[in-house]
Formats: sequence, C-alpha cells, structure tokens
Amino acid sequence: MSYLLPELPYSYDALEPFIDAKTMEIHHSKHHATYITKLIVGLEKFPELLALDIETLVSKLNELPEEVKPVVKNHGGGHLNHSIFWSIMSPNLEDRKEPSEELKTTLGADFGGYDNFISKFKEMATNLFGSGWTWVIKNKEGKLEIKNYPNQENPLMFGEYPIMGIDVWEHAYYLKNQNRRNEYIIYWLQVVNWNEVKNRLNK
Repeated sequence: MSYLLPELPYSYDALEPFIDAKTMEIHHSKHHATYITKLIVGLEKFPELLALDIETLVSKLNELPEEVKPVVKNHGGGHLNHSIFWSIMSPNLEDRKEPSEELKTTLGADFGGYDNFISKFKEMATNLFGSGWTWVIKNKEGKLEIKNYPNQENPLMFGEYPIMGIDVWEHAYYLKNQNRRNEYIIYWLQVVNWNEVKNRLNK
C-alpha cells in the first residue's frame, strides 16, 4: 500500500509565526488524511491501481476506468498535492533563505526576471477563484509557467511537472489569516524550501 499519510519532516509549530500550528495540525492530520482514506476506499475494486505510486496513478488519469477518474482526480490529486506541499516548506533558515543567484536566474528566465516571477506567482495565487492551487510547472517544452488549477487537480494530470505549489483552499489559512488570502501568500513565501524547489527543477 503506497497511500499512507506522510510524516511531516518538522513539528506542527515549526513554521510559526508564518503558518500557525493549529492550521498545520488540522491541514495535515485531518484534510490530507481524509483524501487518502477516500482514495483507498474509491480504489478498493482496483488493487492493481492501489499498487501504483501516487505520481504514476495521477499521471495515468486519462487512461483509468471512468468510474474511478473522479476519485483519482479529487482524492489522488489531494494526496499528491499535499505530499509535495509539505516538502516545499521548511523551518530551516538555510533552506528558506533567499534563493541563490543561479536559482533566481533559472526561475526568472521565462518571466522577465526573478522579481517578476514572484509578482506573477502572488498575483495568480491571489486571483484564483474559489478553491485550488497555484503551481510553478515545467511544461512539455521544458519551460516554466505559473498556472492555476481548480480543486485538487495536479499538473501531472496534464503532462506537466509540478515544481512549487501553494494551497489556496481556505482550510490552508483561514484560522490565522481569515479571509486575507494575500496575507497568507506573503507569509507562505517566507517558509518556501528553496533547496527543495531547486531539487525539483533538476529532476
């Protein structure tokens, strides 16, 4: 069984004061855990699918039986999105200090510079309507784009590779930031694990 709730590599309060402990606890132990439970239940009749790792399963969305596509799209996507999300945040100051000039150049290459990249990311995340994710993705041509995905869709469902994504469902921020999504986005950027972003860029 590959669908298990991943342990966080840090404590629930480790991202304070930017991301509060109670939000992290509920987000991880309740929301993420529920996606996994519902994914497993939804795939009970398909043990061959349960044997796949989550990235492979989500990547094969369009090839799956029609009856399980919604389960994989919603709950499989939720599991994968959150698994990546936890890994691209860090309490370690070395991980989240400003990116190196080399990484800034790479991230900014398709956006007219690093500052434009950050501005575009904030704008996209702020303006995503309803619930979903804003992802920096590597497209099929190998170029970086910033895209919004509704609900729990993941870039792998569309042949794109997820590099860095922010959860803008209200459950990710409403306890601390209430309705101020823009404030949450600014705080979240303070805990980005740029070393992990670099690792994902190099995959």
